[in-house]
Amino acid sequence: MATLVFDIETSALSLDNFDEAQQEYLFRECEKIADETARETRRAELRQMCNLWPFTAQVVCIAMLNTETGRGQSLFIAEDFEEEPSDAPVKFIACADEAELLAQFWDAAKKFDSVVTFNSRGFDVPFIYLRSALLDVPISKKNWLGYRYATEPHCDLAEQLTFYSVSGRDGAARRFNLDFYCKAFGIESPKSHGVTGMDVNHLMAEKKFREIAEYCLRDVRATVELYKIWKERLAGIK
Repeated sequence: MATLVFDIETSALSLDNFDEAQQEYLFRECEKIADETARETRRAELRQMCNLWPFTAQVVCIAMLNTETGRGQSLFIAEDFEEEPSDAPVKFIACADEAELLAQFWDAAKKFDSVVTFNSRGFDVPFIYLRSALLDVPISKKNWLGYRYATEPHCDLAEQLTFYSVSGRDGAARRFNLDFYCKAFGIESPKSHGVTGMDVNHLMAEKKFREIAEYCLRDVRATVELYKIWKERLAGIK
């Protein structure tokens, strides 16, 4: 079977979802800052970081492509949407909530033996595992964290392009973000349209759900192109 490439977008849950004790725990360090301005700045930083934790954020979009056919889906949470033509190579599929989105993703994922991502061993995969567990959504692929020093079933390009962080943060194989790698290898950056992952919260607030789905898909398309380059030029280096 073919290889799946996917990416997710996440958005922080409202603080109303957490009781007083949980909120105190999240922002505890702020109370140690005497200066009010500095305290509020740090609180805003922590609020932004809530996007990154599966117990304080939800998955709002998952885009995926088949590396062989170029066909795929971009699943996204939305209040309303327009149906895509049935023959479109990539379908934009609106979901009523996160549980439906994750269920559809795991249903699609079970058809693939291998998966390629960028930095998903450290973020996307544990995030969707934990969100699925929290929402009691069955997980069809439980081996994607696997053995770190193997590219099957999961090839994480962020690890491959740093040779598993062989030279640390500042050496020759230091890690760059996807945008930097894309520009270096002559691939169109997913950020070239002016949207980044930092924009997801306000796009959700503005109900621009389709824009999130399109941005996420651009991330996946860029990852596919980077994978092709890695596979042709670097795969097998040990």
